[in-house]
Amino acid sequence: MKKGDIVIIVSVALAFVASIVLLVSFSKQGNRVVIKQDNKIIYDDGIVINNTVKTEHNTITIKNGKVYMSHSDCKNQICVGSGKIEKKGESIVCLPNKVTVEIK
Repeated sequence: MKKGDIVIIVSVALAFVASIVLLVSFSKQGNRVVIKQDNKIIYDDGIVINNTVKTEHNTITIKNGKVYMSHSDCKNQICVGSGKIEKKGESIVCLPNKVTVEIK
């Protein structure tokens, strides 16, 4: 085996590992935001679309591939303090106002 052969084998192996890492990271990334109120879908669209969704009691902001509850009139504010979500399966719930936000 020559030095050039080793370089080619290592390069191919690194490319393979890099592609696996990218595939895994993109598979965890969600691509849709589903917002429900009283268990009824009120919003279902892409996560890459910047938007603000307002319900009677809550404001949900979708910006730069992340989603967060920017306002709620509920007493405990747990939903607002939940932070930003972006991965498949993550969710924000406002129990007093019966609003759920989920990444699919």
